[in-house]
Amino acid sequence: MMARLLLCLAALLAVVPANAQSPRARDLGVPFQGTPGPLNAITDVAGVTVGMTTLIEGEGAHAVRTGVTAILPRGRDSFARPAYAGWFSLNGNGEMTGTTWIEESGLLEGPVMITNTHSVGVVRDAVIQWRVARGVADNSGYWWSLPVVAETWDGVLNDINGFHVTREHTFAALDAARDGPVAEGSVGGGTGMICYQFKCGTGTASRVLTERQGGYTLGVLVQANHGGLRQLTVAGVPVGREIAAAASERPELGSIIIVIATDAPLLPHQLQRLARRASLGLARTGAVSGNGSGDIFVAFSTANPDAGADEPPPAQLLANDRMDPLFTATVEATEEAIVNALVAGREMTGINGARIPAIDHAQLREILARYNRLPAPAP
Repeated sequence: MMARLLLCLAALLAVVPANAQSPRARDLGVPFQGTPGPLNAITDVAGVTVGMTTLIEGEGAHAVRTGVTAILPRGRDSFARPAYAGWFSLNGNGEMTGTTWIEESGLLEGPVMITNTHSVGVVRDAVIQWRVARGVADNSGYWWSLPVVAETWDGVLNDINGFHVTREHTFAALDAARDGPVAEGSVGGGTGMICYQFKCGTGTASRVLTERQGGYTLGVLVQANHGGLRQLTVAGVPVGREIAAAASERPELGSIIIVIATDAPLLPHQLQRLARRASLGLARTGAVSGNGSGDIFVAFSTANPDAGADEPPPAQLLANDRMDPLFTATVEATEEAIVNALVAGREMTGINGARIPAIDHAQLREILARYNRLPAPAP
């Protein structure tokens, strides 16, 4: 028990210092469109905080490779000041609790949590408990919560039926949430995740619009656990097909959760439109959102801080005709966040000795160079 506690604490301390998983995709020379924010992370959107608990323990039949990720739209004020939000399911073989109330009210009341498939319930209940312990009642005076908790399945590497995620791990992720750089790869809810048959997990990216476009910031965080090898596309290059000749193909069984944050003053129906555009960023990396995939996206705006008040002031809003740059930013940041999660992955051995390799950075660069997407490596 003490060993687990120390490992959890160590993981928490490793969440935010400038990406220990470096290099990121841009560091390898992968070309992306658009202008990122200073951190190239969802936390470039002012007020957004991210915390994670990472659980890596044991070997064999009881290997633990899982965790919890918390995204708070307004930091500790997220319960007291709901944010306008919208969501979209590209393929619904997955779960994101609380979305029916987002659909009905247009508000996200509290954090977005991401974990493994069989831990959704305990994380959902823990968010309510954390609110009672740390937060305040809603405007009605009642402790009423419908938390948003999403999942992807990490049972290839993790003892998912061991139910290792606890209330304390959820509390720890929420308490650790802060702004600044966000760790990527095998951290938080992404600890045991796989995409395109490589070790993957958590990834993030951002875009900043020009002043003429409004100067808004948009950030994306993904928990990537999807795709078959032959589908993998990086910067328009069929990387997976180039690699597949020397690798076995498995059927696509995974999922992806995508969280979009922006400071643009968007209303709920506009945020739903934004969430749909994440599909196009996902498609740029080669995914087809197969029958077994839970591809569920949520978008929120940090503008209109009094959106959830009993008598809110008139809402700021952006005309639909001005949304195209935000659509573009969503597509670009989603694509890059997924590739960042892939590049940050490190080989992992999990339950019953299952081993998932990391993508080879040198091989990735060589393939991109062969397709003239970056300079050829020096001989």
